Amino acid sequence: MDLEKHPAAPAAAAAPAPAELRASDADRDRIAQILSDALAEGRLTAEEHSERLDSLYALKTVGELDTLVRDLPAAPGAPAPSPAAQAPVGASAGPEETVVAVCSSSARRGRWRPGPRTRAVSVMGDITIDLTEAVFEQQVTEINVTCVLGNVEVLVPENVTLRGYGSGVLGNFEVRGEGGATDPQAPVVIVRGFALLGNIEARPKLGARLVDLALKLRKRLEG
Repeated sequence: MDLEKHPAAPAAAAAPAPAELRASDADRDRIAQILSDALAEGRLTAEEHSERLDSLYALKTVGELDTLVRDLPAAPGAPAPSPAAQAPVGASAGPEETVVAVCSSSARRGRWRPGPRTRAVSVMGDITIDLTEAVFEQQVTEINVTCVLGNVEVLVPENVTLRGYGSGVLGNFEVRGEGGATDPQAPVVIVRGFALLGNIEARPKLGARLVDLALKLRKRLEG
């Protein structure tokens, strides 16, 4: 019999509570979708949506993110929404549209209907996404951009709310016109991007405005 005494093994470090975990990109996307749906349903005003969205990328933990949606139906622990609320106007109902330019150029412009999500990929190419004459069928439109040794330009009407979240490595990510005077019922265009030795620029196009935007969107939201 081995009577040699061995030191007790150190106790395993307690795992952090779920709310204390560092937030991932997927966690932020989940919260952003809840906020978008709440805006489309009229549960949040455009100003409230903008304030919470700005906070979304500054907070660090899952618990802090959940505080942004604690008063909304899709939040953790909240009552399940009614069937009518489960398919809001701002929710994605179709496949993601993709615009690609590899050593070439590509553009979306004129009278077109952008989906809730559009992905733009530029590799040594030029892409223009012009929303100044677009027909918006949802409250929130997201454009996700990846640019490598290329150039991507996003143009929006003056009275659309524009938000940008991105970065560049030896490149440029720039969103101009954030926080400008917009129609409180206007669509929200969110541009997320990463530029590597490339350029991503989003801005309002001077003189381009969506006419009777508030009335059209209000009628659509009321069904």
